[in-house]
Amino acid sequence: MKEKGSLTGNPCQVEMENTEKYRSHLPKVVEEIVESCKRERTIAHYDTIMIPSKESVIEILEDLKDILFPGYFRQQEVNAHSLPYLIGNVVNRLFEKLAAQIARSIRHECRRLQSPCTQCWDRGQREALDFLKKIPALRKTLAGDVQAAYDGDPAAKSLDEVIFSYPCILAIMVYRVAHELHIQGVPLLPRIMTEYAHGATGIDMHPGAKIGNNFFIDHGTGVVIGETTEIGDRVKIYQGVTLGALSFPTDFQGNLIRGVKRHPTIEDDVTLYSNATILGPTVIGARSVIGGNVWITQEVPPDTVVNIEQPHLHYKGCNNLLDDFKSDP
Repeated sequence: MKEKGSLTGNPCQVEMENTEKYRSHLPKVVEEIVESCKRERTIAHYDTIMIPSKESVIEILEDLKDILFPGYFRQQEVNAHSLPYLIGNVVNRLFEKLAAQIARSIRHECRRLQSPCTQCWDRGQREALDFLKKIPALRKTLAGDVQAAYDGDPAAKSLDEVIFSYPCILAIMVYRVAHELHIQGVPLLPRIMTEYAHGATGIDMHPGAKIGNNFFIDHGTGVVIGETTEIGDRVKIYQGVTLGALSFPTDFQGNLIRGVKRHPTIEDDVTLYSNATILGPTVIGARSVIGGNVWITQEVPPDTVVNIEQPHLHYKGCNNLLDDFKSDP
């Protein structure tokens, strides 16, 4: 009695032959991709120095969480005796990783600008050390941000809940780290950090923005804070708020002029409700309240409430609504 597979040959052999038939086209595909890399050099990076590693940057941020919020995340069993060992291990690990990534960023920028650089590694270590010295001050600032979130949200049951679960804490933590590196003149790395937080939380904060103490973003999704934004102390922002640019000035050749003030200034104790859009280098005065869905391009004086005019609403019973649909041609 013949085996069932013998009527049509060995099915495994047929499957392998079919696979090889398609795989034979792969060398040509590879050749064409390589040629496209040579043509489109703006999106290919080879025959040059190493650039920062996004994966390493994320590891740096995870390590920073362990010393900015010790006992909350990866290494949770921490006591007064083990704390110095935890901090010591993480700081030493951070110094090596951060120095390497800063050096890569600086070297990449030197090559991009075609400027001579012979001390990238030395500067990377110096900038990493300068940043690590800021950790105590950063922790104090972040403690104020956590307290602002707890005080500003009646749904928050504890400070621990805020730290564990509020997306704004991750976004603000990453922003404050990236902002310090931005101040130090470290290229590329700060933006990689804030865009990672943007993807994780939906909150887009440029590391160049200047943000004061006790800052709270409630819910957070869709918030945009542009590069030259300035925010005072005790400011509260709801989801969907945009602090953006009204226009982008250009030079005589039509190139964008960079580094000029083009985003709003939000003074102390301001509240910005959901989906408010504030554009251009305008000023929102202290203690003002900006209602939801407003569009502002002009200065708002201190102690001002800005709202959209109350819309006119029409109410109908369900039966009347069904009659309207039936009579609609």
